[in-house]
Amino acid sequence: MTVLVLDNPSLLAQAANLVANSTPGKADGAQRRPHRTKFHYGFNKHGLSDADTGMIEQHAVYIRQNPSVRVRIHGHSDNFGSEDYNQFLSRLRASNLARLLIQAGVQESQILQTGWGSCRPLATPDDHAANRRVELEYLTNDVSQALQG
Repeated sequence: MTVLVLDNPSLLAQAANLVANSTPGKADGAQRRPHRTKFHYGFNKHGLSDADTGMIEQHAVYIRQNPSVRVRIHGHSDNFGSEDYNQFLSRLRASNLARLLIQAGVQESQILQTGWGSCRPLATPDDHAANRRVELEYLTNDVSQALQG
C-alpha cells in the first residue's frame, strides 16, 4: 500500500476545502451521504429487506446528485457450502444491489462490483450471520484532485 504524506499546509487546506465543499449541505436541499454501508442477508438469500432497500434508495439519491462519485459493491458470504457456490452467491448479492441502484437512476458507469465469497469474513468464520453481507464503498479522489488544482 502506498501512503501519500502531505506536509504542505496550502495543499492540506485545499484538500480540506475540497472535501468540505463536496459534501452537500442541508441548506441547498442536497442530500448527505448515508452512513450505513453494510447490508446483511439471511442464509442462502440474495434479496434485501424493505428497510435495507429504503437505505439503498437514499444512497442512490446521493450518488445521482453527485455524478463524479463512484461506488464499489463488495459481496460476501458465510463459509457454509462450497467456495464455488459462495463466490456465486456473493456475486449475486453484489449484482442485486447494483441493479437496485441502477433502477433508482444511478449510472452503471458509477458502479463497480466484487464478489469475495467467504474469504473475507467481517467477524469470526463461525459468526455466519455477520459474514453474509454486501458493503458499499465510496471511491473518492479528493486529495488527488486538490494536488492537481
